[in-house]
Amino acid sequence: MWKRAWIGVVVALAAIAGLVVWLKRPKPVQYLTAPAKIGNVQRTVTTTGSLNPVITVQVGSYVSGPIQAIYCDYNTRVKMGQLCAKIDPKPFQVAVDEAQANLASAQAQVTKDQASLAYAKINYQRDAGLLGRGIVSQDTVDNDRSVYRQDLAQIGVDQAAVQQRAAALEAAKVNLGYTNIVSPVNGTVVSRNVNVGQTVAASFQTPTLFLIAKDLTKMEVDTNVSESDIGALRVGQQAIFTVDAYPEEAFHGVVWQIRKAPITVQNVVTYDAVIEVANPKLLLFPGMTANARIITEQRDAVLTVPVAALRFTPAGPAGAGMAVPANDRVYVLRKGKPAAVPVKAGLSDGVSVEIKGGNLHPGEQVIVGERTSAQPARAMRPRFF
Repeated sequence: MWKRAWIGVVVALAAIAGLVVWLKRPKPVQYLTAPAKIGNVQRTVTTTGSLNPVITVQVGSYVSGPIQAIYCDYNTRVKMGQLCAKIDPKPFQVAVDEAQANLASAQAQVTKDQASLAYAKINYQRDAGLLGRGIVSQDTVDNDRSVYRQDLAQIGVDQAAVQQRAAALEAAKVNLGYTNIVSPVNGTVVSRNVNVGQTVAASFQTPTLFLIAKDLTKMEVDTNVSESDIGALRVGQQAIFTVDAYPEEAFHGVVWQIRKAPITVQNVVTYDAVIEVANPKLLLFPGMTANARIITEQRDAVLTVPVAALRFTPAGPAGAGMAVPANDRVYVLRKGKPAAVPVKAGLSDGVSVEIKGGNLHPGEQVIVGERTSAQPARAMRPRFF
């Protein structure tokens, strides 16, 4: 009976030892792979901005007064010289009438003084003839000469007054003309800031009555690019952006200006990179927010691998003692085991990286992570180069 008990104990210990050995056995490793393939790699600068017409004109008022009528509204297509609004012209018409009356009075004064000049001339000439016969004195002739010359000078004064009154009349007519608010360009009314009956005060600064976009088929995106990214931007680079109104549609443009004036907000410095955009379908409206990507570098039809492949190193002996730096090699599966392949990395977009040289070929499966049956997959996080 004691013999059977000892046999049972020995069998149980052997089973426990076998279980321990089985639990401590090396777990089979499963490698996560991705193919090396031919593709495109882009390096971009991501930024946001607002859409604006290329040319906008602020239409204001030179004179003050109540708005009598409005002929243009939002989205109205206008031509150069088209009447958009009218300020009450009555006070300015009164000023024109008064200036015309003053001009007529000055012209009448010229006629009157010309008649006086003619009489003074005749009187002077007559008395000068009588002086030789001793009928009139020299003093009388001298007085006639003085009167004649004074009347002659008065004609000059009157003519100057006529010119002055004519200029005042022209100024009154100009002010009367300014009561007609006309469009200075061909375009589309973007905003209207006045209503009928509203009084416009132009005493200190010209008020903006209308905002007219000259051509809405040509727009621009004013983007705020951080100072760390502005050095990579160049005029002529391609840009792609989306707007919230059309989230599934990508719009394309070109960087045509990089403004050097800094924009500082809460000690953060940005610069305005202007993207020129064609808007033939008029889908884009002024003021829309654009989420833009400016392509600073691009490689087309090159061999690429995921960025994780360059950051991956297998655990255990397979990854130990590697003489090749991490960013200059990838691992591929050969006969079920990881084998290091030297490569030369190029441009990266944060997801894929260009392979410019080395022994890697299109279609080979590069390792991006590993896992065992007892743990989840272990893959390297993407990293920007």
